[in-house]
Amino acid sequence: MDNPGFLTRLKVGLGRSRERLTSSVGGLFSPLRAVDPAMLDELEERLLAADLGVAASRKLVDELKKRKFASSDEVLPALKAGMVDMLPPPQHHDGVKPWVTLFVGVNGSGKTTTVAKVGRLLKSAGHGVILVAADTFRAAAGEQLEIWAERLDLPVIRQRTGSDPAALVFDGIRAARAQGVDDVLVDTAGRLQTKKHLMAELEKVRRVAARELPGAPHSTLIVLDATVGQNGLVQCREFHQAVPLTGIVLTKMEGTAKGGIVFSIAEELRLPVEYIGVGEKGEDLLPFSPAAFVEALFEND
Repeated sequence: MDNPGFLTRLKVGLGRSRERLTSSVGGLFSPLRAVDPAMLDELEERLLAADLGVAASRKLVDELKKRKFASSDEVLPALKAGMVDMLPPPQHHDGVKPWVTLFVGVNGSGKTTTVAKVGRLLKSAGHGVILVAADTFRAAAGEQLEIWAERLDLPVIRQRTGSDPAALVFDGIRAARAQGVDDVLVDTAGRLQTKKHLMAELEKVRRVAARELPGAPHSTLIVLDATVGQNGLVQCREFHQAVPLTGIVLTKMEGTAKGGIVFSIAEELRLPVEYIGVGEKGEDLLPFSPAAFVEALFEND
């Protein structure tokens, strides 16, 4: 994963977030600056300004205050290590086949495109993949997924607009089991987290999946538009209460300086980021690496 092409795309995609973070905290680490409580309090304020959120910023600085630093040069490596430790590692498939993943989120987050791009990544890793167009409210969503599937040479299960999404998921799982497919990726309808009837429908999809394949869905990933910043934490919180989430996909990172939202979500909900989108092309959806992400937030070369 940590190859030069991956790291280059990650650094380019995180350019705006890196600029905000380094402009906020960079000047603190002068060799002439004493490491004292006032300096660390100022660091906390600057982390807040970089959109890390109150809880995450406070936890990072509280950990630094427990340590003894001979010089300010030692603070940045310790801060980066603390940021990496704050981010849970991505989930592993553990050999389950087929592995069923639901993609949920609000309208406009890039969910349908993300499903296709994850399919591309899994196929390139040698996995058999079936896409399920379970967003039956919008004809455009099914059409969009079908176009992506044709481009990527992936099978897609789709029915007419208004069909029962749970029935589509049932069909997708049954087909995957019959064909020995590794992954079933389910695109669900975009919904506001406040719409209770839509959340109830999502729970029905989960029940049907579990009935057809015990343990399914194995992953439920919320697709978040990174440009919404701290509102992404609100979306995660509400969806997590309705349908237990296992992880996050952050899209549109290249268009925002609010990459710090990753740490807010990790601190409150302990949800791992599974993928990060740093551009519009298929190859711009990247598997998430906590260490590579933190390094890209600070590395200027």
